[in-house]
Amino acid sequence: MAAGFQCKQFFIGHQHCAMKVGTDAFLLGAWVRIPASGNLLDIGCGSGILSLMLAQRSQGLQPITALDLDAGAVRQSRMNVAASPWRSAIQVLEQDILTYQPAERYSLLLCNPPYFHQAVPARDAARQLARHSDSLPWPQLLQQAAQLASDDADFALVIPDSSVSLLLQAATLAGWQLKRLCRVQPGPQKAVRRALLQLSRQPAVPEYSQLCIQQSDGQYSGDYRQLLKDFYLKF
Repeated sequence: MAAGFQCKQFFIGHQHCAMKVGTDAFLLGAWVRIPASGNLLDIGCGSGILSLMLAQRSQGLQPITALDLDAGAVRQSRMNVAASPWRSAIQVLEQDILTYQPAERYSLLLCNPPYFHQAVPARDAARQLARHSDSLPWPQLLQQAAQLASDDADFALVIPDSSVSLLLQAATLAGWQLKRLCRVQPGPQKAVRRALLQLSRQPAVPEYSQLCIQQSDGQYSGDYRQLLKDFYLKF
């Protein structure tokens, strides 16, 4: 069987991707609020996991564009989309987000971005591109997202919690406002590791929350189970 992850309604193969399917993408894809209408954009789609989660949640009724620079990731995404119930809803393009010029504007943009800035270099070039922010600095990403967004669009990301302040500074300069922020910790005795953010082009009163993935006994928490119940087979 191909390497990957079986969800309730689709399978995600990831053998051709530098970065494999992980918790970050599942968190973002399940947590983000999807607009009632409009086009959706998945930036740096990798295996296509976010696009497929959006397609499942929107029942394939909203057009989704998935972009990635890496030819292997694009090939993998296209395979995963073709094998899914929503192949007509998702278009996968081998494209640099910084030079992308679509005819339409997007109501929701998502990105599970490269964020290991100045970390130890990854051994192979594709994995380094997927892991490191050097090739896609946050200010450029946020500014380009603003250019591709409709007037009432949202932009959702998952990043290290330690980088929230820096990202919000860059977001403000690019004309984004914080709409939602969820801080994620692996367990009750562990430090917060990730942050889920939903930014808006319109003024918003921010909503704050916190999610603990596991209980003290090592079992998944009720909140985590509720969030992922439509995707994880075990839930």
